[in-house]
Amino acid sequence: MRSSFLSRTRKWIGASALAILVGLGGGTAFLATSMPMAAAQVTPAAQITAPAVTNAPGFADLVAAVKPAVVSIVVEGREKADPQSGDFNGQIPDLPDDNPLKKFFDQFGNPGGQGKGGPGAGPGRQGQGQPGGAPQGRKYVAAGSGFVISADGYIVTNNHVVENSTKVTVTFDNGEQKSATVVGTDERTDLAVVKVDGETDLPFVKFAQDETRVGDWVLAVGNPFGLGGTVTAGIVSARGRDVAGSSYGDFLQIDAAVNMGNSGGPTFNLKGEVVGVNTEIFSPNGGNVGIAFAIPAKTVEQITSSLIKTGTVTRGFLDVKIQDVTRDIADSVGLKDAKGALITDVTADGPGAKSGLKSGDIITKVDDTPIDTALSLSRTIAGKAPGATVQMTIWRDGK
Repeated sequence: MRSSFLSRTRKWIGASALAILVGLGGGTAFLATSMPMAAAQVTPAAQITAPAVTNAPGFADLVAAVKPAVVSIVVEGREKADPQSGDFNGQIPDLPDDNPLKKFFDQFGNPGGQGKGGPGAGPGRQGQGQPGGAPQGRKYVAAGSGFVISADGYIVTNNHVVENSTKVTVTFDNGEQKSATVVGTDERTDLAVVKVDGETDLPFVKFAQDETRVGDWVLAVGNPFGLGGTVTAGIVSARGRDVAGSSYGDFLQIDAAVNMGNSGGPTFNLKGEVVGVNTEIFSPNGGNVGIAFAIPAKTVEQITSSLIKTGTVTRGFLDVKIQDVTRDIADSVGLKDAKGALITDVTADGPGAKSGLKSGDIITKVDDTPIDTALSLSRTIAGKAPGATVQMTIWRDGK
């Protein structure tokens, strides 16, 4: 079969080559039939010489410099049990005695387990998997990315990478593996810090201090699909993106290829500085389509600094209810532009009430920061330290 296949392949290649030659020489053959062979002229195609490209961006030196600080993160964890879900989520449901599944669960333990006493198995009908009856979700293993920000082993990643983790393993660029502990997480911004103990001289990277502009080159380095150490390039496509379903609305949008497993990995500028942390993608199929979102460096630095110092994040708040200003609302109160945050309710004795804010006020600026939406007000106030004094510009009574 092998030799027969090769024989047929050679014939196919030969036929293809002949067809190509006939196609390229078809015009010449046509002329040869209408004039003596000696008069036939063959004009060779002009050879194209492309000019040397001297200004093409090359990232090899940059990658070699920053890659040792980027790590792969493998997490073992357990999902939160959800007794309201149609999926048993790894726990044994409490079933009536006449339910035909009751006997199965009594005999074999948790769904997906290996019988009583086996991994993931429960002790009996209540089947909560641990003494005391606490429901247990399914175990899982997931892979993500992260990057070192200090010589003594602090590593930034996403909250959703290490959430509900029972074991975190960090793999460095040289292949060395180390166990890590979770220092702190912040669900709002989807950021987390883990720590590898016993280190004093790890290569690390720093955050960019300059604002990233739309059109700037960026490199995304991470662990897509568990492959480890993958580098992709692109540009900043947009700033200030508000992604549906996220409680944080100030993402960078980039078109560098980002896939599952890139979460928590850094986005670098051409100086080797971290401009963002890859956290989400927009995709109809689960893979890269050129729309990825990164948390800006300024936010990452602020949040991770707080997590390292205290293990938590504290934020300022006004204790008021707010909504966006629509065109109809703006027209009804005489506001020229449909921008700002409309206060719909003020909690008594809260910081907003104590400062004199009233229901119906529209906040248009906090200090020197313009407020265009309710989300921008929430984000701006949250970035202030509790107890800080801020100056607000409001629209009230037509002025």
